[in-house]
Amino acid sequence: MAVLPIKDLHIQPKLTGWAPFALGFRPFFLAAGLYAVLMMGLWLLVLRGSLSLGELAPAVWHGHEMLFGFAVAVIAGFLLTAARNWTGLPTPAGLPLAALFSLWLAGRLGFLIPGLPAGLVAAVDLAFLPTLALVLALPILKAKQLHNYPFPVMLLVLVLANALVHADALGWVSGTASTGLHLAVYAIVAMMTVMGGRVIPSFTDNKLGSRARRWKSIEWLVPVATLGALVAALFAPSSTITAILATIAAGVHGTRLAGWTTRKLWSVPLLWILHLGYAWIALGFALLALSAAGWALAASSALHAFTAGAIGTLTLGMMARVSLGHSGRMLEPSPLMTWAFVAISLAALSRVALPLVWPAAWSAGIAAAGLLWMAAFGLFAALYMPILLRPRVDGKPG
Repeated sequence: MAVLPIKDLHIQPKLTGWAPFALGFRPFFLAAGLYAVLMMGLWLLVLRGSLSLGELAPAVWHGHEMLFGFAVAVIAGFLLTAARNWTGLPTPAGLPLAALFSLWLAGRLGFLIPGLPAGLVAAVDLAFLPTLALVLALPILKAKQLHNYPFPVMLLVLVLANALVHADALGWVSGTASTGLHLAVYAIVAMMTVMGGRVIPSFTDNKLGSRARRWKSIEWLVPVATLGALVAALFAPSSTITAILATIAAGVHGTRLAGWTTRKLWSVPLLWILHLGYAWIALGFALLALSAAGWALAASSALHAFTAGAIGTLTLGMMARVSLGHSGRMLEPSPLMTWAFVAISLAALSRVALPLVWPAAWSAGIAAAGLLWMAAFGLFAALYMPILLRPRVDGKPG
């Protein structure tokens, strides 16, 4: 009788019970997937004139909730999970994690429940990010991991960005909402640049047995060019210096990505989605350069290359991978998840490219992008809900 190799005897124990708050990625990733669908559906209704909102201007509400609602939920889930691996120290689980998640959720409900005092909504929403930064900083400081110090700092930059939006909405200042939203986008781009450099080449090499090329000059230029371009874009969006710095940043990120890339990755969905996500960062800087140089149409496309493109694609890819790995499963997504990766890529392409090449199709492009976005994150939520709610298949904690 033939004996099956051990690797073929991948027998998963029967799962019993629930573990929605066993580790940070579980509640926040599931909520991010569901919220991405809900917020985009509401936004499409707003654009059709079928729905009106509360205190925030519609475009500000859309940007705020996609950044401080959806994207921040993914960031929270990822960092709370990663920090435990980085430091070997515990991060919130059980009731403390449930309390932290409830604070995020309360901020979201504040925008969805009509009639609440604007000051109360702002206070609750503003409380989450400082709390998250503190929770993350404690194990990092205790472990004395200097290279991870930037993450709590970047969360505090997001606190400032959120405060600028709320201060404008409350009438305390005027015109700071747009600055706050742009600052939030740029802070998240900086965060993705750091994390992308850490995980994308290592994931690729570990899976394919390849060897990513890393050039010291490029790795030194990445933070300098990225921060230089983003700061210039924030304070002088239509200037020669921004155009020059954004062009350099686009070239640096494109070169960096080229060093990680191998043709073999296109057969592995969990890899090519991350590479495409990082490519949107390079494209975002290229469009930012064109916008700064005077091509007005490129301004919106640059912003959405960073948001619909880089944030949308990288978050979906990372949530899919982290959820499998940290639930004790094989890193092989369902074929339907591959279609979700295709959908989010087409959503980004529709939102970024159509307004540039066919301005008359702006409305159709937004509708198509929104529906594809909803399909992508709806598939994630449906496929991963059992994974995120049930315990690990290997019986380990988390």
